[in-house]
Amino acid sequence: MAIITVRNLKKRFNLEAGFFARFGRFVYAVNDVSFTIGKNETYGLVGESGCGKTTTARLLVRMYEADEGDIFFKDDTDVRSLRRGALRQYRQKVKYVFQDPARSLNPRMSIAEVLLSGYRASGSWPRGGEKKAREEAAAILEEVGLAPSDLEKRPAEFSGGQRQRISIARGLLMRPDLLICDEVVSALDVSIQGQILNLLQDIRARHDLSFLFIAHNLKVACYFCDRIGVMYKGKIMEEDDAIHLYKTALHPYTRLLFSTVSAAGREPADRTVTADNLEADDTGTGGTGCAFAVRCPLADARCVAEDPPLRQAAQTAAQNTGGEQGGGRPHIVRCFKV
Repeated sequence: MAIITVRNLKKRFNLEAGFFARFGRFVYAVNDVSFTIGKNETYGLVGESGCGKTTTARLLVRMYEADEGDIFFKDDTDVRSLRRGALRQYRQKVKYVFQDPARSLNPRMSIAEVLLSGYRASGSWPRGGEKKAREEAAAILEEVGLAPSDLEKRPAEFSGGQRQRISIARGLLMRPDLLICDEVVSALDVSIQGQILNLLQDIRARHDLSFLFIAHNLKVACYFCDRIGVMYKGKIMEEDDAIHLYKTALHPYTRLLFSTVSAAGREPADRTVTADNLEADDTGTGGTGCAFAVRCPLADARCVAEDPPLRQAAQTAAQNTGGEQGGGRPHIVRCFKV
């Protein structure tokens, strides 16, 4: 069963800001994105800053409203049509862990208040009242590696890694089906990153959770995820099982990302592409042609004139005929040249 199904999702923003800004020129932050996250599956969205990963995640919880496309929860719930109570219940089952816990945790609140304020307003408040809720909060803190006595402390008394554990505990308290992790390890030291990733793996196994894992580092994503979608300028450029992607990456942009992190000890995947201009340039404005053509060493006139569709990669299709984690879904790529 699919926990989340996304079909042809689009979101655009006005290209100019301010009171006197002209209306009519848009930036397509999410441009025809589709993917599925199965039960107990971790799906990674990977790409440079500004490629649309976070916007996609926020569309799933309706922090932003999509312009086009469909979002279905457990196959039959149309998320975009939910209102009031139904939307609140959906948000209990799909929880968001933000990148920066220093900004997402209210410094004036105790950890108990941080954890219980949303719980109290959710409609799932336990019958035992405040006492029972605090017991549940203490138990979830222990599960993420903190102590029950930490309930009385404030966020400033914790390190960055500990604050991220508190954010994860807040997401887990209402027993969700899907946890959205938005760059949850990018601001942490490498040693702490490993601890948080191992914690999330344990939580996934213990609670039978699904994850949407957003990252810009393909090495981290390949370690943690079952399946990865590589985004650029609001579009999925390539998607494959994580266990295969580092070996079979076909799109020049995916190879560029791998070359900057030396994933799994590999040599840079494409020596003709450098990381000197790694920061993403202007996000797609809905024009013709491949979004990556201006940076691609393989681009020709067709790439500039036509937008390549997502298609199955024939040379790797045989690898995706089964498998517990990938679910037998094909390796797909958006490129004329591979």
